[in-house]
Amino acid sequence: MRNNLKYYKLIAVFGLVIMFFSCGRSNEDSPIIDQVPEKVVPSNLTLSITLEGANENNLEGDGSGIIKCVANATDAISYEFRFGNGDKITNSTGTVEYTYAQRGTNSYSVYVYAYSKTGDFINSFQQIKVYVARPEFKDLIFSDEFDVDGSPDDTKWGYDIGRGDNGWGNGEKQYYTNRSDNVIVTDGMLKITAKKENYEGAEYTSSRMLTEGKFDFTYGKVEVRAKLPIGEGTWPAIWMLGSNIRTVGWPDCGEIDIMEHWGHNHGYVQSALHTPSSYGNTINNGNQYLADVSTQFHVYIAEWDEQEIVFSVDGKEHYKYNPAVKNSSTWPFTANQFLILNVAMGGSWFSIDPNFSESTMLVDYVRVYQ
Repeated sequence: MRNNLKYYKLIAVFGLVIMFFSCGRSNEDSPIIDQVPEKVVPSNLTLSITLEGANENNLEGDGSGIIKCVANATDAISYEFRFGNGDKITNSTGTVEYTYAQRGTNSYSVYVYAYSKTGDFINSFQQIKVYVARPEFKDLIFSDEFDVDGSPDDTKWGYDIGRGDNGWGNGEKQYYTNRSDNVIVTDGMLKITAKKENYEGAEYTSSRMLTEGKFDFTYGKVEVRAKLPIGEGTWPAIWMLGSNIRTVGWPDCGEIDIMEHWGHNHGYVQSALHTPSSYGNTINNGNQYLADVSTQFHVYIAEWDEQEIVFSVDGKEHYKYNPAVKNSSTWPFTANQFLILNVAMGGSWFSIDPNFSESTMLVDYVRVYQ
C-alpha cells in the first residue's frame, strides 16, 4: 500500500515536469512578433492651378482672387494645400478652391503634400501671381440728377451761410449764400456761381451746399460729374467731412477731399486726406492734369472701404491712401461722412485775379454707391 502511494507520487511529479517543459517549448517555438506594415510612399504627384478669369489680357486673374487647385498622386489618400500666406486646407479629393484677399497683385508659393495610408508623403509647389481688386460698389444709395429746375432739393441739401471763422479757416474772401444768383438748378445741371460783388462786407459771393443732417454714409463710392470754373482765385471742391465734426472737431472728424482745383494752377485736380496725423498742408495727397477741366465734364470718384481710399478721374487713378498703421490719428474714416459742394474765392496763400467777374461750377449728377 505504501509502495503504491510512492509510485503514484512519482508519476504525478513526472507529469508536472513534462507539462512544464511542454509549455516552455511551445512558447519558444511560437514567439509573438508585432507585424510592421510595409512603407508606402506616394509617387507621380502633379499640381495644376488655374486663376479665375485669367486670359492673355489678365494673366493674374479677373480680380476676384479665386484660384482652383487640382492635385493627384499614386497611392495618396489625402492632400494638404498650403497657400503661401499661412492658410491650409486638407481633403481627400485633391481638388480645392481658394480665395485670396490681399489687394493688388501679389506673389504666392502654393504647396501640396500628398499623404499615403502609412503617413508617408511627397510634395510639390507652384509660384503664382494673383490680382485682387477692390470690391465693387453696386447699390445706389443716394443720387441727385439735378433734373428739376429751381432751387436744389432741400430734402438732400442744406447750406453753410456767411463768411465763416477766418474765411472758413482758409482766409477765403467770399460770402456764401443760398441765393439763386449763386446756386440754382437749370437745364439739368446744378450751377454754383462765384461772383465779384459787394455783399455783407465781402467782395465776392458763392455757395456751399452740404448733406449734413440729411444724408451721410460709411464706406462706398462717390461719383460726381462736373465741369469746373475758371479764373485765378477760384477754388472749387467736391469733398466730405465726418458727421461727428460738431462734437470732436476738425481734423479729428476726418476730411476726404475728392476733388480740389485752384485757378492759379489750372488743370491740376487734387485729392487729399486730412487726419489728426496730417492736416492743413497735408502730405496725404495726389493729383493729375486735365487740360480741359473747365471746358469738358469729368467724373470725379472716391472709393472708400475699411482698407483704403482710392481717388480717380474718369476711371484713371491718381492717389490711394492706405496707411500701414490705422488708428484714430491716421484713420478716422470708420464713421459716417457727409457730402459738400462749393466754390471758394481766394485763400490765405493765393490771390484773386483783379479782373475776375464770375465763373460757374456745373454739376451733372452726384451718386453714392455701396
